[in-house]
Amino acid sequence: MEWQRLEYFQTMAKVQHMTRAAEILSISQPALSRSIAGLEEEIGVPLFDRQGRSIVLNRYGQMFLLRVNRIIKEMNDGLEDIQQLINPEQGEVSLGFLHTLGTSTVPNIIRAFHKQFPHITFQFKQNHTHTQLQQLKSGELDLCLLASMEDENQIEWTELWRDELYIIIQNNHPLANQKSISLKEIANESFISMKKGYALRKTTDEIFENLGLTPNVAFEGDEVATVAGFVAAGLGFSILPDGGEIHSNKIAKLHINDAKCERTIGMAVVKNRYLSPAAKQFQQFVLDYFSR
Repeated sequence: MEWQRLEYFQTMAKVQHMTRAAEILSISQPALSRSIAGLEEEIGVPLFDRQGRSIVLNRYGQMFLLRVNRIIKEMNDGLEDIQQLINPEQGEVSLGFLHTLGTSTVPNIIRAFHKQFPHITFQFKQNHTHTQLQQLKSGELDLCLLASMEDENQIEWTELWRDELYIIIQNNHPLANQKSISLKEIANESFISMKKGYALRKTTDEIFENLGLTPNVAFEGDEVATVAGFVAAGLGFSILPDGGEIHSNKIAKLHINDAKCERTIGMAVVKNRYLSPAAKQFQQFVLDYFSR
């Protein structure tokens, strides 16, 4: 069933006059007549009673008009919703980011962005890198902030900043008063790590490997806050970025002096996928924000 026929029928049902309806629709009267006749043939019943020059909506037409009005209203509402979403001043952005970025980094970015674009709204999803990439590819996310990743053909990843990684230990640990230590000094103690598959786990594994060390992994967690909690309980040490999760009076944070320990955070989007004007505004804002 052609959408245009429904619009023609709605106008015809409203004015119930062939010539006037044709003028409103800016088409010829024969073209309008053929369109209505084709619609009636497709449905299988007449929608108008015709007596000489008069044309009146019959009971089938009245019944059908209720549905057509509803369909056209839903379509117009949908188009209006989409126009609002793609409005660069009033749209919506679906943003994914690592849990560790949720305490300060992302809130600071959003606060600065909101000052310039107060009417753009956000949908947030916090997750680890692997899940974010799946959501990005499926279209659930417009863009995401995640750690450096292996090259993927579909994904365009741009580095934004680097975070130092620290050894964190319980504050009554014998080394807690040091400003910095070597990883070799503590490597034989129980190590509390993120689970395999997390970008931070991959980074810490590479740090140990580069130093020729094998961590004594005692516990694995899904959240940085959980890992920090285990450290605070005296169950071992960990390597984490600075953040709200390790601001505890039970934890000491130490620089690592025998290796360059950092993680790289960037922004990922799907190559050549349409981004709404609002999402493009945010993408450019983030690039500018970190270039400063």
